[in-house]
Amino acid sequence: MSSRATSGQSPRFLPLGALAAGFGLLGADALAQSAPTAPAPSASAARETTLKPISVKARAETDKDSVRATTSTIGKGVQELRDIPQSVTIVTDKLIQDRRIDTVKEALHQTAGITFQAAEGGEEDIRLRGFSLATTGDIFVDGVRDPAFYDRDVFSFDRVELLRGSASMLFGRGSTGGVVNQVNKVPLLTNVNEVTATAGSGSYLRGTGDFNFKLDETSAVRFNTMFTTADNFGNKIDKQGIAPSFRFGIGTPDEVTLSLYALQNRNGINYGIPWLRVAAASANPSGLVGISPRNDYGAASDYNAGSATSGTVDYVHRFAGAGRLHAVVRNGYYDRDQRASTIRFCVRTTNGAGVVTNPDCPAVQPTQSTINDATPLVRGTNNKVQDLHTTYGQTDYSNAFQILSMRHAVLGGIDLANEKFRGYSVAALPAGVVLDKNAPRPTLGRPNDGTSVDEGQRIKRIASDFDADAFGAYVQDLVQIAPAWKVLAGLRWDHFHGTYRSFSTATSAALPVIGTETAIRSRTDTPWSKRAGLLYQPTDDASFHFSYGTSFNTSGDTYQYDTQTVNTPPESSRNLELGAKVDLLDGKLSVRGALFRSTKLNERNRDPDSAAEANLLSGKRHSAGVELDLAGRVTPKWEVYGSYAWTPVARIDVGAPGSVPGVGEGKGTRSSLTPRHSGTIWSTYQIAPQLRFGAGLNARGSQTPNRNPAGIVAPTFVTGDVLAEYTPTDQIAIRLNVLNVTDKLYADSLYTGHYIAGQPRTVYVSLAARF
Repeated sequence: MSSRATSGQSPRFLPLGALAAGFGLLGADALAQSAPTAPAPSASAARETTLKPISVKARAETDKDSVRATTSTIGKGVQELRDIPQSVTIVTDKLIQDRRIDTVKEALHQTAGITFQAAEGGEEDIRLRGFSLATTGDIFVDGVRDPAFYDRDVFSFDRVELLRGSASMLFGRGSTGGVVNQVNKVPLLTNVNEVTATAGSGSYLRGTGDFNFKLDETSAVRFNTMFTTADNFGNKIDKQGIAPSFRFGIGTPDEVTLSLYALQNRNGINYGIPWLRVAAASANPSGLVGISPRNDYGAASDYNAGSATSGTVDYVHRFAGAGRLHAVVRNGYYDRDQRASTIRFCVRTTNGAGVVTNPDCPAVQPTQSTINDATPLVRGTNNKVQDLHTTYGQTDYSNAFQILSMRHAVLGGIDLANEKFRGYSVAALPAGVVLDKNAPRPTLGRPNDGTSVDEGQRIKRIASDFDADAFGAYVQDLVQIAPAWKVLAGLRWDHFHGTYRSFSTATSAALPVIGTETAIRSRTDTPWSKRAGLLYQPTDDASFHFSYGTSFNTSGDTYQYDTQTVNTPPESSRNLELGAKVDLLDGKLSVRGALFRSTKLNERNRDPDSAAEANLLSGKRHSAGVELDLAGRVTPKWEVYGSYAWTPVARIDVGAPGSVPGVGEGKGTRSSLTPRHSGTIWSTYQIAPQLRFGAGLNARGSQTPNRNPAGIVAPTFVTGDVLAEYTPTDQIAIRLNVLNVTDKLYADSLYTGHYIAGQPRTVYVSLAARF
């Protein structure tokens, strides 16, 4: 990785681009545009091989007051970022406050390479490096899986961490893209309370409270609360949350944290706007319908209601020396009731008898040249009602010791999981009842028309349930083989068993709530996952790494099996990464860079043979690119945060059976939801002791929605945000935030038939008081 240094000379390093060529991370066309890195500083004359102790309390306080983080909990326990041989981007509490972030989705907008798919059921599928971060497999809270569909609010979080690349060795089943970890605030040995009230556009009102009380020298309690309400131009927000926690034994060998999380909401739901073509021919590039995202075309009776409730017991025992045993148990209940209207342009249709069923609609879809306020729309129905009960137990042991002059940092553990998912049908109606959301006919020029139906009349029946049990065991060792060199190796084995039942949901009023069982299907998967890395750390301010990791996801990750998926083994993926992390300006500014190549080796595809008993694991795709992050202070008054991703390669190598090369998702096409360029930059400056200003940009290149429909492209966009903060005292802060200052219209979440526009220009005023 470096040339051998002679006496009195600094070691020289090959450019990252040249190294990437050797490892095959990027193609020659991409490397031609890569800039070499600067030479690394010389190695210290004497290096400390003892692992440094890390104070959790200090970390939490530091990250609250800075956009820069130096440690992470995403790798099972607290680790220095320089010792993690994968890219990690952290959105700290300070950045959450500065950029007016309410939800985890908004936090992920501050991390480059992230895109969002607006899925059929209203839930959003996150994409990273061109691959899915599935809600059911890649989102965690304090390292414990968080698989439910609900409105994830950040009111109780200290930070949001994003680990890029394959991570099944640590977390078990999951996809290729990476892992999102939400880190809760914990009780601290201090008395600090903070209350924030915010008012904004769209009748927005939000209040949060963070109350921390020291009980004695080893225990404390903390209460985080939130309420948010808004008309939001028809797509209302109505949610409340509370997260109390009690921590005792702080600073002693045995520490316990008991916590509860409860969130409920009854929000509106925006299902987006259909794509609009330039002309009738499908090959023409698409455009966005030029209407404000403040317009809502759903029915007034649409809603997205849900709740999330979980209780957690967290125990840590610290042995004499460096040994540490950590165990956690979490029990959670989640429910969701969504009544949504899919919005499409209304086109004339005929029934089986040849009779036109909607004569008020035109014979063809509108184009950009023919659309007007009178263009008729049709509201479809996409309802989802489901609940989920989860129980997780996991324990890990870590220790650091020396054998034969080599320093080892060992991590191992086991985890258990049980997930019970139940889906309901609400399609049936009582005899004679008709719910028509298209009377009167909605039109483009008449949003928020107030049309409403009685959703309570729908008959709720169980349609399916899925019961999954999982067990995983893993071990990892980080070995310091020389003063500046470390090697990481890890291995994991998983056992996943799922049983799926489906039930009849016929519209007969005589059918019971639990209908006749129509199918029962089960399968068991036992895959292995691997992780390896090489770290070179010539100084305390510089760390370079090369890593390899694998991941897998089962056909039961969506809580269902059909006749083919029940016989289909897991997909597998791998990630290669060459990266560096360097601290500058006496450690006040951190810079991270990485070259990556992520590959899904055997993508699941439907076998076109109607008699087939299993899906084909025949597909293959990969992506490769460059990622850069920076965070910290340039001067005591000037703070910056940035995240950028360039993904020149995102290619389908083997398409689905029957696909046409170069078309849709055929061989050779670019993977959907993967812009070449994406990123964010944020900067604040303290122009006076009581006055601070900030400004930033969010940008994303053009991209296509899932399935790459011909001619559909979401255009490039750049939006800007500003902040003004006035602090008359150390206890009071008044903030003015303006998001999307130019009121840019852009597609934020994409789906084959529609897009959901990003947030319009929005103004917020906040008052925060600390006491």
